[in-house]
Amino acid sequence: MGVGPIRSLVAAAGATIIYGLIWLFGRKVRRADVPWLDGPVGTEHIGDRPYEECARAEGLELVRNATEGGLVPDFDALTGSSFDASRADAAVRDFYEHTARYRMDVWAKTWFPANVALWLLVTTISRKVNQLNFPVDNFETAAGMDSEIVLLRRSDGTIRYTGWFRRLVTDGRVLYTGFYMTGEVPEHSSPCVKVIFPMPGGNATVILRPEIAADGTFVLDSSGKRFGDVGFYRIQRVGERALRVWRIRTLKEKFRLYLDAKNVLRCDHAIRFLGLPVLRLHYRIERTKPAAARADALPA
Repeated sequence: MGVGPIRSLVAAAGATIIYGLIWLFGRKVRRADVPWLDGPVGTEHIGDRPYEECARAEGLELVRNATEGGLVPDFDALTGSSFDASRADAAVRDFYEHTARYRMDVWAKTWFPANVALWLLVTTISRKVNQLNFPVDNFETAAGMDSEIVLLRRSDGTIRYTGWFRRLVTDGRVLYTGFYMTGEVPEHSSPCVKVIFPMPGGNATVILRPEIAADGTFVLDSSGKRFGDVGFYRIQRVGERALRVWRIRTLKEKFRLYLDAKNVLRCDHAIRFLGLPVLRLHYRIERTKPAAARADALPA
């Protein structure tokens, strides 16, 4: 999906500023020293290409339109010294382990002045690379979103990544091309959820800490304290062996999954930057009957 010449110029200028900030505030590290940050990267145009590119690069089996599979295939993998997966509601566990069986309705809300920056980002850079096209008003999501679960399997059948590919129904713009996995980070005592969004020459990696709130709500929170903790990391490859990593400590995400009074599963997704609210997405999540098997396995 292309953009006009003026927006292309704005997108190029914005990308240059972002890369400059990564080099100014980021640190250069060897990939071998930060295996917890390693993950798929993108080329100039994102869309759904990273799934095939990653499968080819890592020798994985790629399964598109999977009718089984979840963002966290084994929810118990999150159990550690600071989190007990058995305390989570059964509906939350089922959603994460069997995401392909669910559909979602979504509503969006933004706030001034952050919504101005979000609008500029989405209508220029996001549209040019076709990634992270966050909705900036409810009309964009009124027709719904396509949701596809993508499995990337090792040769022994275990899941290396679960992809979540989501597009706006109205015009096909990619809300996000995400890779989900679980793993540990140096500065947190329990396994976390790691989500990777490929970008040109790098990625945006969000590492989220699982929690059970006092009211039983399941929470994923990116609020960390230092490099090596949970948080938002903007990463650029520097050759084959090094990374430039900017941990944006003032960019925070939080997910809250809960059952409402009518036993409907819902999720609040909040993004804040510099202490200000930027975007809130609210999801109504509905379990559907599994469809007939139609997963297409492609050779790596």
